[in-house]
Amino acid sequence: MQIRSVAICGVGTMGSGIAQAIAVCGYTTILFDINSAVLEKARQSIQKQLNVMVEKGKISFEQKEKAFAGIRFTNDINECRSDLVIEAVAEVMEIKTQLFRTLTSINSTETIFASNTSSLSVTSIAGATNMPERFCGLHFFNPAPVMKLVEVVRTEKTKPEIIEQAVSFIIDIKKTPVVCKDAPGFIVNRVARHFYLESLKLVEDQSVSMSRLDALMESSGFKMGPFKLMDFIGNDVNLAVTISLYNSFDQAIRFKPSALQIEKVEKGELGKKTGKGYYDYGN
Repeated sequence: MQIRSVAICGVGTMGSGIAQAIAVCGYTTILFDINSAVLEKARQSIQKQLNVMVEKGKISFEQKEKAFAGIRFTNDINECRSDLVIEAVAEVMEIKTQLFRTLTSINSTETIFASNTSSLSVTSIAGATNMPERFCGLHFFNPAPVMKLVEVVRTEKTKPEIIEQAVSFIIDIKKTPVVCKDAPGFIVNRVARHFYLESLKLVEDQSVSMSRLDALMESSGFKMGPFKLMDFIGNDVNLAVTISLYNSFDQAIRFKPSALQIEKVEKGELGKKTGKGYYDYGN
């Protein structure tokens, strides 16, 4: 089966970014969320980002117009019938499984289902439906229109042809697929936990300041230091991934969440999206 249409469920930063990346490559794109106000915000954000791409010479005006016209914004889940469905809702197992039960009931037996989860078990999500063999993980990275890597996650029940089709699709949208088995944190988030956690520990121990540590890491070749990156991702999202891995590895001390990050989340200082995190963004 050739993938021609893609439905993305959830219009947060990731969902909107994935939709933009896919639409620019010519796919019919359906962007769904139950919240009409959030949908409108996503519409404006995507239009703005496409205009920036034109200004930077990355796409033509005609490509921008075609891409935007190719996105259908909807709050009706019954419109989420497509060749590929990608879920990008909150990192809560119950929300994801409930959504996929509905999606599998309204779609064809030929549809491919994918979760953009960064830390939850794809096997468990797929197991809540009657079509686990047609499930995989497609873990994009933020910002999705820019970041090339996509982890293609296979479970023990995923049919090999589903992975093959997913890999071909990711290549076609000009991304770099890396196939991995379903395991806590997959590859990137498992490795990256200690980039964040060790940095947090150094600051908690007063061994170095946040700004100094960020500057040191950036001078070593990282595009963003750990604290700038956590603010960019969202401290709530980053903490949720840490907690998920901590529990998945039987609360191994090396994955123990940082008290400093917990404090930030409890205060609502989530990073750039709230105007304040480890740094103050003044908005």
